[in-house]
Amino acid sequence: MELKRSLGLFDAMAIGIGAIIGAGIFVVTGISAGLAGPALLLSLLIGAFISGFTALSFAELASLIPKEGGGYEFAHELISPFAGFISGWLWLVSNIVVGAVVSLGFASYLAIFIPWLPVNATAAAACLVITMINYLGARESSLFNDALVVIKLLILAFFVAIGLGAVSFGNFSPFMPNGGYGVMQGAAIIFFAYSGFARVTLISEEVKNPRKTIPLAIILALGISTVIYMLVSFVAIGLVGYHALATSGSPLAVAAQSESKNAAMLISIGALVATMSVLLTTVLGLSRISFAMARNNDLPAFFTKLHPKRATPYNTILVFGLIMTIFAAFTDILQAASIANFAMLLYYVIANYAALRIEKPVYPRIIPALGLITSILLLFFLTSDAWVIGIIAILAGILFYRLERSETIRWKI
Repeated sequence: MELKRSLGLFDAMAIGIGAIIGAGIFVVTGISAGLAGPALLLSLLIGAFISGFTALSFAELASLIPKEGGGYEFAHELISPFAGFISGWLWLVSNIVVGAVVSLGFASYLAIFIPWLPVNATAAAACLVITMINYLGARESSLFNDALVVIKLLILAFFVAIGLGAVSFGNFSPFMPNGGYGVMQGAAIIFFAYSGFARVTLISEEVKNPRKTIPLAIILALGISTVIYMLVSFVAIGLVGYHALATSGSPLAVAAQSESKNAAMLISIGALVATMSVLLTTVLGLSRISFAMARNNDLPAFFTKLHPKRATPYNTILVFGLIMTIFAAFTDILQAASIANFAMLLYYVIANYAALRIEKPVYPRIIPALGLITSILLLFFLTSDAWVIGIIAILAGILFYRLERSETIRWKI
C-alpha cells in the first residue's frame, strides 16, 4: 500500500500557513516584545529575512527530491545517511516541543473562557484530540486545517481593521529599549513563529505535482504570513504598548481588550483556532518524518505500517502524539520555545548544507550559504538552557543511531 496524492496547491499552502500562523503570533510575540520592545517589528523582519534564505533552499530541495520526510530525506540523499538521521532526529525533537508550546498557547487562551481549567492538563488534552483527528486520514485532516486557516485569517484581518485607527504612536517610543542585542534576541525567539514554512515538504508523496506545487506553496505561505505578522504586531504594540504584551500569555487578547471585550473574545477564539491548526500540522509532520525514517531503517519498522483503509502511518501518529501530550503536561512556554528553536535551527543548517551540494542548482549558491550562516548566527542568541538540553538531545540521538546500527549488523550476521 502507498500514500495517496490527494492534496493540491491550496491544501499545501494552507498547511504552510497553518503551521506558521499560530502560537507564534498569538503567544510568542509577547515573549519577543519583552526582549525587543517595539523593535519587535525589526525582529519579525530579521526572522522573515533569515527564513527566506532557508525557505528557498527547501523549495529547491523539494523540487529535486519530492519524497516524504522533507529535510531528513534531503540530508540522507545529498550528504550522508548519518546526516539524514541527525536531521530527522532534530526535527522530531523540535516539533515534539513545538507541539507542547502550541498546546500551551491554546490552553492559555481557553483559560480566558474557562479560567478554572489547569493550563498544562488542557494542553495535554488538546494534543490528544488533534492526534485522533490526524488518525482519521491526510485528506480529512487537511480539509479541517483548510477551514481553520480561513477562520483565523479572517479573525486576524478583523483585529487589524478595528485596531489600526486606534494605534498610539507614543507606544513605539523608545523603539529599541534593549538595543540591538534585544532585537536579535527577539529575532531568535520569533524565528519560532516562522518555523512551519517547510512543513509541507514532509508530505511530498501526498501532494499532487509536488515538484511545482511544493516550492510555490512554501514561498506563498512564508510571504503571506510575514505580511500578516507585521500588520498584527504593529497594531498590537500601538494599542497597548510592548510591556502589556510581554506580561501576558495571551497578548493579542490583551491588545483587543483595549478596544472592546467582544473584540478580545473574538481574538481569543481566533487564537484557539490558530493554535489548533498548528497543532494539527505538527502531529502530521511528526508522523510523516518518522515514517520516512523508519522506511530507511533509521527508526523501527513498526512506524512504516499504513492503515488499511486510511493509508496513513497510524502507529507514528499515535506514538508521537502521545509523547507530545506527555511533554505538554510538564513544560512552560519560554523554555520550550528556546529548545524548539535550537533543534530547528540546526535542522535548517543541515538542510542548507544539503542545498549547497546540489550539482546544478536553480538558485545562486549564495542563498543556501546565507541560510546556513544566518541559522548558525541565531543559535548564539538563544538561552544557555536551550544549548544544554539541545546538546543532550543530539548526543542521545547519536547514541541511539550507534546502538541501532550495531543491532542491525548483528541481526544481519
